[in-house]
Amino acid sequence: MDLALSPEDEELVAALAALLAEESSADRVRAAEGLGFDPALWEALQRLGVPGLALGPEAASAGQLVLIAEQAGRRLACAPVVETLVTARLLERCGGPVAEALAARCEAGAITTLVLHPLDGAEAELVPAGAVADTVLAFDGEVITAVAADPPMAASSNVGGLPLADLDLAAGSAETVAEGERARSAFEAARRDWQLLTAAQLVGLAARSLELGVEYVRERRVFDRPVGSFQTVAHKLADHATAVDGARLLVREAAWAVDGHDPRAFALTTMAFCFAAERALAVAGDSLHFHGGYGFTLEYDIQLYYRRAQAYPLVWGSVRREYQRLADQLFGETASGRGEAA
Repeated sequence: MDLALSPEDEELVAALAALLAEESSADRVRAAEGLGFDPALWEALQRLGVPGLALGPEAASAGQLVLIAEQAGRRLACAPVVETLVTARLLERCGGPVAEALAARCEAGAITTLVLHPLDGAEAELVPAGAVADTVLAFDGEVITAVAADPPMAASSNVGGLPLADLDLAAGSAETVAEGERARSAFEAARRDWQLLTAAQLVGLAARSLELGVEYVRERRVFDRPVGSFQTVAHKLADHATAVDGARLLVREAAWAVDGHDPRAFALTTMAFCFAAERALAVAGDSLHFHGGYGFTLEYDIQLYYRRAQAYPLVWGSVRREYQRLADQLFGETASGRGEAA
């Protein structure tokens, strides 16, 4: 297993990092918080070709897509990067005329998203990017349908300022994208992709949170000493640096397993998602507290990261339950029973 970046991958990261540094500044993130969507950023990402990277015979690998998601997380990009890449890969797996037409629209910049859990009725709650999506894909246990949406352009209230929305999927016209086993396997792979790219996004968020914490404690002085010179602070930040590197390696290993069709891919992806979610919240939380009272104020950037460290994983659901599901997958279903009893 070689997780080193190729020269092409390094160029991709550099290009995206430069674009996001200019188009997704903290001020731009603040300005977009009401809806959680920055149209100018989305247009810039389209010009770079990001929406189409997961499509066609030259589609980016999972290993390359996690690099994109990590950079999006570093800058808290207010654009449906993860949702678009996940649905593009889903449409590629489904194939057929409906999927191909939707994929062409994705490549042209139309926003398509996915309801992450099988539908039970027509109501879908807190759909990621649901507030801005033109098309919503959903799976009811047998069929994947594409529903033409009239985006409300108003987000449900949430701690991360994300473009989540409750949608009535019976209100729009629907087309069948895939049925039966093909639909089932494509949907499960898309859920895995969402966890993988969200884990990468959380790694980027954690890395930047750590940088913000280090920058602050180097400058802030107490008793004529930088706050970072106190061992409790320095050792905690060093531990977090190791954990962020570990989360990044786990994400890249999971992506390598996905690209290699390794049977461990699903388990590794869930591990990466849970560990990255746990570490991102811990790093952002400690960095915020090392800012003292300033960390809780709107003027400081760290609170933007802390709130999203909470919000990104919750789009899926409980991380603790995901740990239990992983234990069931690896060790048998009695594991979750013991966990609940504890």
